[in-house]
Amino acid sequence: MNAADSAWIMTATALVLFMTLPGLALFYGGLVRSRNVLSVFMHCYAIACLMSVLWFFVGYSIAFGPGESGLWGGLAKVGLAGVTAESLSGTLPEILFFAFQMTFAIITPALIVGAYVERIGFGFMLLFSALWMLICYAPVVHWVWGGGMLADGGIFGETGVKDFAGGIVVHETAGLAALILAVVLGPRKHQTTPPHNPGMVMIGAAMLWVGWFGFNGGSQLAADGGAAMAITVTHISAATASLSWALWERIKFGKASLVGIVTGTIAGLASITPASGFVGPWAALLIGAVAGVLCQEAVVLIRNRVKIDDTLDVFAVHGVGGIFGTIMIAALGAGSWAAQLGSLAIVGVFTTVVTVVLIYVCKAILPIRVDLETETNGLDLSVHGERAYDITS
Repeated sequence: MNAADSAWIMTATALVLFMTLPGLALFYGGLVRSRNVLSVFMHCYAIACLMSVLWFFVGYSIAFGPGESGLWGGLAKVGLAGVTAESLSGTLPEILFFAFQMTFAIITPALIVGAYVERIGFGFMLLFSALWMLICYAPVVHWVWGGGMLADGGIFGETGVKDFAGGIVVHETAGLAALILAVVLGPRKHQTTPPHNPGMVMIGAAMLWVGWFGFNGGSQLAADGGAAMAITVTHISAATASLSWALWERIKFGKASLVGIVTGTIAGLASITPASGFVGPWAALLIGAVAGVLCQEAVVLIRNRVKIDDTLDVFAVHGVGGIFGTIMIAALGAGSWAAQLGSLAIVGVFTTVVTVVLIYVCKAILPIRVDLETETNGLDLSVHGERAYDITS
């Protein structure tokens, strides 16, 4: 065990949890109507709790167990069987590696929340999130990070897919699932109300930015120059994408908005995530500059042209950003085109099929959508018996 590595990953674990609670919750919560903000908080909080328990019981074993099929890790580590304080994963205590990866298993289904807020049934959300994490997310983790079929020595030969911190594993899977859920759910009945609290959105985005240092820097799994470089390129991409988003918004609409610039931040962070361990500052500058414009145009395409109500633009920002960053690894010569594109295709098809099946299975058990009166009055009071504000909008 290396004490410095362990200390850094303990810190990174806290930072990645901080991304969901409270970062993502505040970011999403500020974007919805005031009568739904507590519902968003409840979704993020409940997902964090449920995914933690499921990761302990079986998720970690599926993702990082010793299975040799290349498809999943098996059940040898169910309930952390055989994992003690003395067990090692590389230079880290294995229990610390478990905890670090648990925070990824929390934030990935939590990202999907942005697609269905203001209209989804709470029970359906919990059931779908649980099954999706175990059946979709955990196997993909094994394929890419757990020595499975897409990793080095897998179906793409000696050099497998390069995905440093989750462009495929986190952002492609969550983005596609979000888009599919949005299509099945259909649009909200009230789409014209602007974000109720842009200041809350900015605070949440800032927390995500800080937490992302643990997300990407921690994925080095060591306290070394590689981690420092990952943090640096993460920051440069986020800053550049924020500026390019704001500039493009100013050119198109005559004004640059606060919500716009912080959404650009998230686009830059999502786009650099898969490449953050393989590229330098100049490449990060390029990735961020393109991401701010590319993801903004993806928002316009999905929202205004295709007319899919992906409420908080999860696919346009996270899905498109993660896919773009994954492709840029090959474009910049840090990975093979076959492995990068092939893995995107395989995971994309798998995620689509599993998500569709799970939606219809869960729909057969629990209602997917609240009724019109509940949606109109807001989910805070109708579903949870609470409200954040005396005067709702």
